[in-house]
Amino acid sequence: MNKLFGTDGIRAVAGNYPLDYSSVCTLGSALISLLRNKGLPARVLIGRDTRESGEWLERALFQGIMSASGDAVSVGLIPTSAVSYLTKRHRFSGGIVISASHNPYQDNGIKIFSAEGMKISEEWENILEEAIARVATSVAEEDINIPLDISLTAEYADFLKSRFDHIRESGKIKIVLDCSNGASSYIAPRVFEDLGFEVTTIGTAPDGKNINSECGSLYPQNLARTVLERGADIGIAYDGDADRALWVDEKGTILNGDHTLYVQAAFMKEKEMLRSDTVVATTMSNMGLEKALEEMGLKLYRTQVGDKYVLEQMIRLESNLGGEQSGHTIFLSDCPTGDGILTSIKMVEAMVAQGASLSELVQGFNEFPQILKNVSVSKKLDFRKFPEIMNAIERVETALSDSGRLNVRYSGTEPLARIMIEGQSQSQIEDYADRIAAVIARHLG
Repeated sequence: MNKLFGTDGIRAVAGNYPLDYSSVCTLGSALISLLRNKGLPARVLIGRDTRESGEWLERALFQGIMSASGDAVSVGLIPTSAVSYLTKRHRFSGGIVISASHNPYQDNGIKIFSAEGMKISEEWENILEEAIARVATSVAEEDINIPLDISLTAEYADFLKSRFDHIRESGKIKIVLDCSNGASSYIAPRVFEDLGFEVTTIGTAPDGKNINSECGSLYPQNLARTVLERGADIGIAYDGDADRALWVDEKGTILNGDHTLYVQAAFMKEKEMLRSDTVVATTMSNMGLEKALEEMGLKLYRTQVGDKYVLEQMIRLESNLGGEQSGHTIFLSDCPTGDGILTSIKMVEAMVAQGASLSELVQGFNEFPQILKNVSVSKKLDFRKFPEIMNAIERVETALSDSGRLNVRYSGTEPLARIMIEGQSQSQIEDYADRIAAVIARHLG
């Protein structure tokens, strides 16, 4: 049986298996059965991003849930992290997000949270996958009345603002928000305006097809231009479901999730808000972050790529700060999943509290030269089955020795092999990446 759940839920072209109507309807009914078998109330919360396929996927889920005599409430268009927060707060037994995050609009996905607001276990994933695999006939679409509770959106916004109601100098900060025409389009501008910031927005006109299209965290260059044009203090770019955030400083420099961890580690340490001396990141985080944290007396613990793996290690190490270079950041004292809006408020809070610009806050973080190269693959086979690929990897590792890092892995959400190399020379690591990419493309492309 093919594995349907990746590092961030199920993801595919909307309308194709396993995101066809019948499979998604079956997923809804299977989740209700699973909850009952675990002794939990058959009650779930559902939210989605702005993709045009989100509405019929939501109907399919509701049809499946209702056919199993389950109870579901929709919160409509809302960030992923809001479903995590509201699921736990209102004691739903599960939360479902319909989103493909940073992918183009043709794709969609389904993420499922437990009653604790965390992604479900692999055991639960396997049970749901088996149910989908057993679908033998097409399900006829029914006219479903979807109960919508928009008060939950306002409650989530109030939660965000309540965490930072002590900010009093917010009017001095000019912010540009790029909402990627996604789930943050309506809520993020309102939150920042209510906090008193001067806000300029781009990417806040979703039409069902323009999510992540030349905007948001995939295209921060557009945000950088707007920051400079407006003389803003910070630019914030979200992805389609707003669980990640990237930055542009007042000089137009694009910054990533490693910069977030550096700024927050320093700020939280000073405020005695860190639960431990460990910050959790992934194998993709820059060596420069590790060195910078060492100078603060902090340790960087690396996991495999995926925010669910970051969370698992945070819990194990009793750390309350972790994240990914891609922009997912988890503040475990506040929320058990990455929240782009929460993270961006915390970054602005660090600026306000310390009376410093963003460029000043990241000065102590010196990045090693790094390259990330993607190779399209037709199938994700174990690299160890191909001696030529392993030889290319080993040769680069030997050449880098202790002066760099190499990580070769498959994307958890796309048909890609990802090659990450750090070293002392940009031209050298680019050459190394090209060599490995050529071998992978020859055997797996």
